[in-house]
Amino acid sequence: MRVLLVVADGMADRPIKELGWKTPLEAAEKEALNEIATMGVCGIMDPISPGVPPGSDTATLSILGYDPLKYYTGRGALEAIGWGLAVEKGDVCFRCNFATIDDDFTVLDRRAGRISTEEASKLAESLQKVRLSNGSVKFIFQNTIQHRATLILRGPHLSTAIGDSDPYETGKKVLEVKPLDNSPEASFTARVLNELLEKFHHVLRNHEVNRERIKRNLPPANIILCRGAGTIPNVKPLGEIYGIKSACIAVVSLIRGVCKIAGMNLLNVEGATGSLDTDYMAKAKVAVQALQENDLVVLHIKATDVASHDGNFYEKVKVIEKIDMMISYILDNIDHDDVYVTVTADHTTSCLTRKHEGDPVPVAIMGPYVRRDDVIEYNERSCARGGLGRIRGIDLMPILMNFIGKTKKFGA
Repeated sequence: MRVLLVVADGMADRPIKELGWKTPLEAAEKEALNEIATMGVCGIMDPISPGVPPGSDTATLSILGYDPLKYYTGRGALEAIGWGLAVEKGDVCFRCNFATIDDDFTVLDRRAGRISTEEASKLAESLQKVRLSNGSVKFIFQNTIQHRATLILRGPHLSTAIGDSDPYETGKKVLEVKPLDNSPEASFTARVLNELLEKFHHVLRNHEVNRERIKRNLPPANIILCRGAGTIPNVKPLGEIYGIKSACIAVVSLIRGVCKIAGMNLLNVEGATGSLDTDYMAKAKVAVQALQENDLVVLHIKATDVASHDGNFYEKVKVIEKIDMMISYILDNIDHDDVYVTVTADHTTSCLTRKHEGDPVPVAIMGPYVRRDDVIEYNERSCARGGLGRIRGIDLMPILMNFIGKTKKFGA
């Protein structure tokens, strides 16, 4: 027995007036997803706890069975590890964005118009040449996909107890990085990061790539916004907990990082982009192949979250329908007597607010020995009436492992 866990990032939503007060999941045509609901057991899930908007990092940790209140040590290291960077003990890592600001350092676009990965790579190459005044601290700056990047500070006397430079909203000024406690290490780290970001800005505002972008009426990527200072979390791999072999299919470095620290093998898919133009069918084919060699395969899709953060609910409906076609292929090419297929979201992302919200997400599990309920459609409101009831994110992995006989009895 084995498990395929499909996580559609930010797929859950709230009812939208333009969709007849339906959510994008309710509005989408989704025969395969409805089949999973009809043939399986359904419920709703609070990734963290009711009313708490989760980040994708804490939500994914939770879905894999790790209590984020216990194990979460910041997002930055997960991003760096997921991109394949070597993170050492004592490193302080950050999640970064290329962004656009005006002359007053007011943020105009937190994603610099979703700058292309190619252009971002050219900018990152120049930033890597910056030198800090304190020679004891080194840094690694690496762009990942589009506007996203990761930063590692390495040296003595560093601390994760520092704030962000990212104000998280347009129309607000870039924040000065400040220490979050009274330790000399936090003050030192904040000074180092502020110096580095100022030097980054100086390089970016005069860079040829940005001059060309301005000529093409595109927002220049003239600032780096940092957030989520973190170190490597200390977790026991899934293989040690359940005695399983597992694999992850994801493009976004954050998700890859979480799965890597969980001991999962990271699989690459040609044509997978982590955005709206990803090759859904290529990912489906790799998932089917991976199930032949693994007890657990996690298949992550980012595009639903991208459409949500853009506020494009029509595009989100289209993405859900593409995911449904991907699921249809998977269902046609697996052994239904051997594989449990689970579909959920890591969090709700509202197309209206364009933010992560604390609303629960639907979950459906189809497999040979599930207690089927009366739900016949996969969406937020239908799944809430299912046999699983309302569960927490950290409950999902034990439930799945129980189905395939990988949990141990508690008590005599």
